[in-house]
Amino acid sequence: MAMAASWWALLMAVVAAAAAGCGEAAPTAAAEAAHDVLQSHGLPRGLLPAGIAAFTHDPATGRFEAVLESPCTARTEVGLRYNVTVAGQITYGRIAELSGVDAQDLFLWFAVRSIRVDVPSSGVIYFDVGVVYKHFPLSFFEAPPPCVPTSLILLQPHQGRRISGGRRRRVATMMGWFHRGGVNQKSQF
Repeated sequence: MAMAASWWALLMAVVAAAAAGCGEAAPTAAAEAAHDVLQSHGLPRGLLPAGIAAFTHDPATGRFEAVLESPCTARTEVGLRYNVTVAGQITYGRIAELSGVDAQDLFLWFAVRSIRVDVPSSGVIYFDVGVVYKHFPLSFFEAPPPCVPTSLILLQPHQGRRISGGRRRRVATMMGWFHRGGVNQKSQF
């Protein structure tokens, strides 16, 4: 009986420590710089999560790199998963050559290759996940989302599979997503 009580106490201590670590922390200078660069390029601040430990940006080439405290998952209207390093090339209204970001649809994760806002007044942002573009309201990304470290997410391996290549095209067709220059105009994750 004492063994069960000590296990229970240990479990509660781990849960309390994890909950304390997930609290809202003050934004770092790196996080502020990253979100300011997004905003100055006509993109919403919430494309990158809170919890950025380091950020570099070369204004001449547009290349940027954000280093997070740990890989994490943001659960907002759009499920996004971030690697420790998120990198890409930023120009006004667009992030190209993006790496380190996956978007979730149902139980599948798709690598986000680029993000663009054609006309800011349209209120729409587009994610390129390979063979399809997904569009969302800009309002989903107004503020940097809190990001739960993937080590704290229970059953992480069962949250979904990341797909690429030809399988991505077949899944996109099955899900009814529209293809580049294509016919089917169904949208939203």
